Amino acid sequence: MLRSLFAGVTGLQAHQIAMDVESNNIANVNTIGYKYSRANFSDLLAQTAQIATAPQGDLGGKNSVQIGLGTTINSVTRIMTQGSIQNTDKNTDVAIQGDGFFIVSSDRGSTYKYSRSGDFKFDAGGNFVDNGGFVVQGWVRDPATGKVDSTAPITNINIPPGLTTPANPSGVVTLKANLDSGETVETFNPTNEMATYNLADYLDSLLAVPVNPAAAAAAAAIRNANTNVSEDMKVMFNEQGRSMVMQTGQGVWVSYKPATNIQTVDADPATAFTFTLNGTIVSGTTPGTSAADNAGYVAQQINAQTALTGIVATVGAGGAITLTNDNSRASDLDATKNIRITALNAGATAIGLVATVADTTNTTAYNYTYASNAVDLANVLAPINTTFRTTEQLRVIMQEHAQLVTLGDGIAVTINDEGQYKFTNTNDGDLFQEDLKLQVTAYSSAVGNITANTRFTEVMQAVDGTLIEGSTGIRLSQSLNAATHSASIDIYDSLGSKHTLKMDFRKTGVDAATGATWSMKLSVPIPGEINTIAPINEINGQVSFGPDGSLSSYTPTNINYTGNNGSSPNQNVSIDLGTSNAFDGITSFDASSGTSGISQDGFPGGDIVGIRIDQSGTLIGSFSNGRSFGLAQIGMAKFTNNEGLVADGGNVFLQSANSGDPIIGTAATAGRGFMQSSALEASNVDLSKSLTNLIIIQRGYQANGKTITTSDTLLETLLGIKR
Repeated sequence: MLRSLFAGVTGLQAHQIAMDVESNNIANVNTIGYKYSRANFSDLLAQTAQIATAPQGDLGGKNSVQIGLGTTINSVTRIMTQGSIQNTDKNTDVAIQGDGFFIVSSDRGSTYKYSRSGDFKFDAGGNFVDNGGFVVQGWVRDPATGKVDSTAPITNINIPPGLTTPANPSGVVTLKANLDSGETVETFNPTNEMATYNLADYLDSLLAVPVNPAAAAAAAAIRNANTNVSEDMKVMFNEQGRSMVMQTGQGVWVSYKPATNIQTVDADPATAFTFTLNGTIVSGTTPGTSAADNAGYVAQQINAQTALTGIVATVGAGGAITLTNDNSRASDLDATKNIRITALNAGATAIGLVATVADTTNTTAYNYTYASNAVDLANVLAPINTTFRTTEQLRVIMQEHAQLVTLGDGIAVTINDEGQYKFTNTNDGDLFQEDLKLQVTAYSSAVGNITANTRFTEVMQAVDGTLIEGSTGIRLSQSLNAATHSASIDIYDSLGSKHTLKMDFRKTGVDAATGATWSMKLSVPIPGEINTIAPINEINGQVSFGPDGSLSSYTPTNINYTGNNGSSPNQNVSIDLGTSNAFDGITSFDASSGTSGISQDGFPGGDIVGIRIDQSGTLIGSFSNGRSFGLAQIGMAKFTNNEGLVADGGNVFLQSANSGDPIIGTAATAGRGFMQSSALEASNVDLSKSLTNLIIIQRGYQANGKTITTSDTLLETLLGIKR
């Protein structure tokens, strides 16, 4: 009976401990990050009254007879399940979702404590602390690199009050954009202006000793300037943004005035005649009655071929025949342009037109054709170049021929600021009236299968009309345009001053095999400098693309910026347009030109205005300059056996021999949970379960008390036997 008494006592003791554990759980039902505990019962060593025996012969074995001596609390287990996450209005509150512990220290990291309570704040010294004043451990931003190195040893997280960030000069400008490679573009600008110059003065400049040095130098300067900004006609667009699609051999006819020639026919007897006009045979037999009749007959035969020759004959007094070609008909080659007479029977004597005429040519119209290898051939007396590649080459040869045909030195051809060819005809001071009558027609040729370029023809036909010498009238073509695109971004110097860097792109060439080429001009506002030669605030480069629209190469890849405002000079800024043969930067597809992304890494100085915490536990500072970057990162510890940690009060745990060593790293890595800001982890105590356990413990305690009183009654009965 003594055993039952002592067993009851152990039961009371064990249930009292269980009551203590459960009471503590209930007491901490609202403790942030608290993990509830469970008391684990275990029976005590039993007293063996009879040992077990093995089977012998026909007699079976017997089990041992053991009498238990009661119970005890073998262990108290801490249940480390996830508590519910409660959102708060405090941006320095942090909850852990998943495994892991915050690391705090009261002695600058000599010893560590671990916690699930993320009720943090900044103290007066800028330390990031918990409610117990322990400083949260982690990694802080290295001022030299501007990075938070989470591979370094952890340390106190401290962000000085009133933190400011100095200005960071821009080091890289990154652009992602597309430059339209299509036949129709939406963004374009007029081709560059071209002034005129006197060709004789330019040729004078080529002499070792110019006759007129000043005029020669001026002409050479204008020519060089025009050449530098001249553009390939192949990449020009019309006023609607549609490409010229200029192919080799395509072009236009330009007539500067009608071609004329006068022949006289006498009254000789009827005579057969044969000759060619512009390659077409004209033949017949004159009536021989009079000079007027003969002239009329010859004119009739000429006019019968007008559709083929473009030449119209009119009869004047005395048997004179005036041949005129206004060069208005479209043609293959030169079949209907100008006047070319070839006498086939020069030995005949009947008619002056046929018998005495020499081969005659009157050229007032020229066909200008595109050639990718066209070169400048300057000649004052007899211009011979009729091929062009650039806008300037076409301008020069049209002016040369206009002056040659009309003998008017006052005729000038320029390109204005609207990208239009502009014809003017000022008085050159001589006694002759040198009017200009412009007529543009399409050019095509069966030889080489050259088709008419309708768009280019339409652009140039706008000049059609008459210019009277000495008048203020002008004749203008339609605008020629280049595909363009622009992007700009503000960069910062060492003082944090802002300067706009503009990037202008202009299509300059296209090749079926190698792809397109665009010029790139970088510019900054004065007094900024990015070049060593004038203009010092601009620098020109080039961007090349492959046939698939990928970036091939570009220059410049960097600029040296000097603000001339007291900031550090020669600030190196890299220009990042992407990777060669890739599509990660600037491209050239058949799509509208546009900038999809442009950025730089500079910023002005600023004061801290706020701090937020992301899922990795990084404390991100927001500054008055609009910049945000990581200032520190909260460290996180993971243990092999979380239940082996020892509670130390104040919502912290200590490492024990059975918890294992802490594995320290960042949140959301290597099995560690992520952090949620403006939230706290609630206690994982289930109040309904705990209250139920109270009932169970109470009944257990009562039952054990009953065993004691029952045993006492038995003892009284035993004692009563003696009485």
